Amino acid sequence: MPSVTPVISYSTGDIFVIQLQGLVKSHLVKEIIILSPKGIDPPAPKCRVVEAHSLKSGDILNRIISELSTDFFLLILDDRYSLIEPRALENMLNEATASNSGIVFSDFYIRGEKGLVHHPLCDYMKGSVRDDFDFGGMMLFSTSAVRDVMDKYGNIPDVKFAGLYDLRLKVSIDHPILHIKKPLYYVIYKDLDFNNHHFAYLDPKNRSVQIEMESIFTNYLRLINAYIPHEQLKNVKICDSFPVEASVIIPVKNRVNTIGDAISSALSQKTDFSYNIIVVDNHSTDGTTKLLTELAKKYPSIKHIVPEKKDLGIGGCWNEAINSPYCGRYIAQLDSDDLYSSPETLSKMVTMLRDGQFAMVIGSYTVVDFHLREIPPGLIDHREWTDENGHNNALRINGLGAPRAFDNAIIKGIGFLNVSYGEDYAAALRICRVFKIGRIFEGIYLCRRWKGNTDANLPQEQINKNNEFKDSIRTGEILARQKINRDRMFKDGTGP
Repeated sequence: MPSVTPVISYSTGDIFVIQLQGLVKSHLVKEIIILSPKGIDPPAPKCRVVEAHSLKSGDILNRIISELSTDFFLLILDDRYSLIEPRALENMLNEATASNSGIVFSDFYIRGEKGLVHHPLCDYMKGSVRDDFDFGGMMLFSTSAVRDVMDKYGNIPDVKFAGLYDLRLKVSIDHPILHIKKPLYYVIYKDLDFNNHHFAYLDPKNRSVQIEMESIFTNYLRLINAYIPHEQLKNVKICDSFPVEASVIIPVKNRVNTIGDAISSALSQKTDFSYNIIVVDNHSTDGTTKLLTELAKKYPSIKHIVPEKKDLGIGGCWNEAINSPYCGRYIAQLDSDDLYSSPETLSKMVTMLRDGQFAMVIGSYTVVDFHLREIPPGLIDHREWTDENGHNNALRINGLGAPRAFDNAIIKGIGFLNVSYGEDYAAALRICRVFKIGRIFEGIYLCRRWKGNTDANLPQEQINKNNEFKDSIRTGEILARQKINRDRMFKDGTGP
């Protein structure tokens, strides 16, 4: 039978004692490593104490791995209390052995006031490279697979926050990562607000963490030949003629309470160029269509389009707009429940597109409630983007910001996926694979967070579907970037 070394952070209280008891009584557990920031005596049989603050430290992980004498090691992540029974641990080890996987993780139960609730997780794929990928409360590593990886790629760098991220990315290069789609343990969250981390990576206090994550991820892209040097990105050449210089595009469905505000903010734009507003009304049934018809009669610059197709997502509505005869040379996004924050927003985006010869420009937004009052976290400026490496780092994060503006010639050739989630992210990745993107870091947009948002109060199954969809987008993008590099190597005569 395989053997395992659990690694767990020390805690006080009854739950930690229960965690240890379940591990100690398993005959598969040869040793338990307890991480503690200060010296404590081993609290139970089989336990060894290692002075450390976090499982995410590269130095600590290197030390633990070098001292292992078991076939596997089980990292019990310290943002939650995870409890596993010996029979379930045996099941996980058997699955790991049979599949010859480098990492194994499983679904789990959440233990709360309503009893045990099944918490499903996403499958791991090539594009599951975001640093917040949820492995649940524990990750089982094959010791031999990890040592093979370290022999090939070197030890984990001396980082404080990104050591575990580095390890799992490198393991994924040469070894399968197995998701067991049944709950094998249950967790009690230390942070009861565990689903409200939408903006956590953007918090300025996490900047040092993000710098480490970006460095680790960039190295990973180099290892898998998916890194695109900044020098290879192209500028855009201005060509063709258009009916207006710019178009504000607003896809909408059933937003009678907000579409008027959005259009008013678009109409208020002060520019030295001509522009129109293309509203793609996706067969609204709540009075939105009537309101738009009246506004279009009053303001000739509003172009009200009702598509013939009735199966369009937000991306499909965008395609209707960019392929319409009304569409301008430059295209600016405005969601039907959001607003431009000033009359200069459109001008700032178009000026940057034009002067920088960018294929795309992305601004910064302020989060507000329905009544446009600023709410935490306030300004979202995505300063993790840099001109030199933003196009690579974009693969690691879940979004790039708003509002977005495009050069018509480029986006029309690429188009949008006909979906209502991730269509903008997919287009941005496709563009920055080849072209330069400009950034505006001042707030030029108001993003409403309210119960009508498409991502408000989603069930876990839908959250997983959204995450898996973006991971699939990343998978395709990584493969495309690898092909670019292979083709370039053959063209240059440096390929195999």
